Amino acid sequence: MRVPFLLLTPVCVGLGAAAAYFAEGTFRADWFLLALAGGLCAHISVNAINEYDDFRSGLDLRTTRTPFSGGSGTLPEIPEKAHWAAAIGAVTLLMTVFVGIFFLWASGAGLLIIGIPGVLAVVLYTRWLTREPLLCLLAPGIGFGPCMVMGVGYVMSGTYCAAAFAASLVPFFLVCNLLLINQFPDIEPDAGAGRRHLMIAYGKRAGVIVYGAFLAGAYLSVLLAWFAGWFPALSLLALLMAPLAAHTAAGVARHRDEGHEVLLPYMGRNVIITLATPALLAFCLFVGRHI
Repeated sequence: MRVPFLLLTPVCVGLGAAAAYFAEGTFRADWFLLALAGGLCAHISVNAINEYDDFRSGLDLRTTRTPFSGGSGTLPEIPEKAHWAAAIGAVTLLMTVFVGIFFLWASGAGLLIIGIPGVLAVVLYTRWLTREPLLCLLAPGIGFGPCMVMGVGYVMSGTYCAAAFAASLVPFFLVCNLLLINQFPDIEPDAGAGRRHLMIAYGKRAGVIVYGAFLAGAYLSVLLAWFAGWFPALSLLALLMAPLAAHTAAGVARHRDEGHEVLLPYMGRNVIITLATPALLAFCLFVGRHI
């Protein structure tokens, strides 16, 4: 399940709820908790399916594990339990679908716009989407950004609002980057397993350029949403993470060709950026409704 990684889900669900609350003034604690349960099940499912597929392909046996990449190491140690990973992935995916069906009944068919791509991303990511550079790059961000943030916003308010769309761009860019930076240590093993992500196709320089551009995109999204009147002025506090982001981007660019031991501190800082920026924005949106 990669439990420490699941912190990203409550952050994104909270951001979607905060955007709906700021824009429409609506919040239901019971629906929030149900949406959070559905989001956690989706996240667990994609993690478990990824573990299973990477073990079956032999990728986990060739990667150097870090706290942020290379798999959990569970199945290489106890391969006879591989069927448990597949079962966890299937059961939690089914639970996600059940939550989605409830919200379709409660909130309307408009949820299908982001619900269908979200389920497809869970099912297709490891085995198929990682074979196409653009899809591999964008799918994680779409799942945690537009699908999760806008989906929760729709559930809470019954509509897709500009605030939720703008808020979803922050985790979109940051989660794309989260997977991108974690691919630096695994380029050769990934290629050997048949993956074809951005840096396998176009090299590390392309990865560095996209990483920096996506970091800029996350903070520009906040600035432009405030300028458009979709966010309160308080939301600009989310830009406090921008200096750390700039320092991390510079470090990744400088050390892109070095071993994972050198990149590890920047991978850790990237996790902080990915969690803290949308969490801070969510807080600002909740409070901004009353200022």
